[in-house]
Amino acid sequence: MVLTEKTGGGSWREMKSFFLAVLSSRLFMAFATIIIMSANGSGYMFGLYSNDIKTTLGYDQTTLNLLSFFKDLGGNRGILSGLIYEVVPPWVVLSMGSVLNFFGYFMIWLSVTSRTAKPQVWQMCLYMWIAANSQSFPNTGALVTCVKNFPGSRGCVLGLLKGFIGLSGAIMTQYYHAFYRDDSKALILLLAWLPTIVPLIFLRTIRIMKVIRMVRELKIFHRFLYIALGLAGFIMVMIILQNRLSFNRTEYIGSASVVLILLLLPLVIVIKEDFNVSTSKTQASNTHSQLNVVIENPPAVPAKPAEATKEAFNCIKKMFKPPDRGEHYTILQAIFSIDMLILFIATACGTGGALTVIDNLGQLGKSLGYPTHSISAFLSLVSIWNFLGRVLAGYLSEIVLTKYNFPRPLMLTFVILLSCVGHLLIAFAVPNSLYFASVMTGFCLGAQLPLLCAIISELFGLKHYSTMYNVGSVSSPVGSYIFNVRVAGHLYDKEAVKQTEALGRTRKPGQDLSCSGAKCYRLAFLIITAATLFGSIVSLILVFRTRTFYKGDIFKKFKEEVVESQAGVAPTGNGGLSLREMEDNAIVTVPEKTALSDG
Repeated sequence: MVLTEKTGGGSWREMKSFFLAVLSSRLFMAFATIIIMSANGSGYMFGLYSNDIKTTLGYDQTTLNLLSFFKDLGGNRGILSGLIYEVVPPWVVLSMGSVLNFFGYFMIWLSVTSRTAKPQVWQMCLYMWIAANSQSFPNTGALVTCVKNFPGSRGCVLGLLKGFIGLSGAIMTQYYHAFYRDDSKALILLLAWLPTIVPLIFLRTIRIMKVIRMVRELKIFHRFLYIALGLAGFIMVMIILQNRLSFNRTEYIGSASVVLILLLLPLVIVIKEDFNVSTSKTQASNTHSQLNVVIENPPAVPAKPAEATKEAFNCIKKMFKPPDRGEHYTILQAIFSIDMLILFIATACGTGGALTVIDNLGQLGKSLGYPTHSISAFLSLVSIWNFLGRVLAGYLSEIVLTKYNFPRPLMLTFVILLSCVGHLLIAFAVPNSLYFASVMTGFCLGAQLPLLCAIISELFGLKHYSTMYNVGSVSSPVGSYIFNVRVAGHLYDKEAVKQTEALGRTRKPGQDLSCSGAKCYRLAFLIITAATLFGSIVSLILVFRTRTFYKGDIFKKFKEEVVESQAGVAPTGNGGLSLREMEDNAIVTVPEKTALSDG
């Protein structure tokens, strides 16, 4: 690609050219991914409308927790979207996610508002699974693509984008109050149309680009982080004010408008950086500099039938003979590795308990006598601290790993261990414990997810990351089913039946089953605490297994591939600029359609 076109000046044609350059840039793609992620955390809002499902459809707590399990299963079972991503462009994955999201939540809304006949439990489970599974499509289509486009900053990218997913619950809550005030049934309708529309706006933007990493890359993501922290801080202030004061519709609209402005603020950074790129290109053009980066992809040679059979046999043969850590694993090699098994068990215990807290916040608040408006505050606190946990884990783990070779699995161990504190606060019903438990649970759950994703990318490579990323996430619904349905839901209903019988009442068919008092969840969360402690011990095993790997340079392979690509840069005609200066000014480019060989 030869950089000879001038992009300066004030003519309409040049302005149009610059505008199109911004829309096609890597940074705008990152901005688009942030916006998509900010509307992709509807799974964390289940507690806001779970009581509507329970009372309208007459469910007991076990049945309600079964629905939340299918929500967690759909939200984390993204293997299907990962496999689809392997063979189709990202825009197809995003489109499929939008269709599934609208169908799932719209059918739930029709059921809760009695616009259709009362569905069977299996039908509601199916609707919930489809609605939640739709979230894995933007996660795969947009987030995985962004990680592939910024592989040298994967920890920061994962922390930032996963952070916005966590923060999206609080963002969507502000929109919900602005559109529908306190109508929790209408919230389901909001979840049906808003997350459906947002990815469709950026279909042409989300794509894989092959580029050489810019020196300013981390600085730009740090600026995005500062804006995100400001957004989280503003929402936190709004939560406090909305709980102390009675907001009217206009005030809710005003706060939601500020949230939207802060969300769009990263676009200013994108335009500014792309303007600097445009200026650098103009200066290079004025000095008659031309920079050619040639990356040749040899044409694919169709495999002969005998060769295809031999390749399939070798794949099975190598399934239990994985390469060294950090190399590109096949999907089967990763699935059947001991490291993946350890990660699965540790995160099933860690995230399973945290998801149980989040999915039961509505019933926890009700059983412990908290006012109704506090439940919205709990969920917003979970969302904000979920965000903080994600970005802190992503950025901090990247810094300490780079500077001190501090292994990410050890940080994951500490986070899982810390979550035990929140579970114990709930188990012993400490006064105002749900506020602190919401903070602890949100932070620890948020921190675990980017650490898990980053560890998978480091141990197993990025070649099949879109699938392995979703394989690792399966641990969350497994833990959710065990702790949420089989433990918390079962013990809650058992205590509720005791209370009903003690009052001399009998439960009528179709009537919801309610429990009150600290006993409703005490035993359940003592069990969850013990299981979470076990998960931290299992995670510690991975720390010892990977200690040698993390002592070395885990990005060595990526750096070598960058050097190889730089070797194809023509050394002449660069106007006297060094390669580092060209990178710093972002004037080193390569063809966008070249697929990433290293993920």
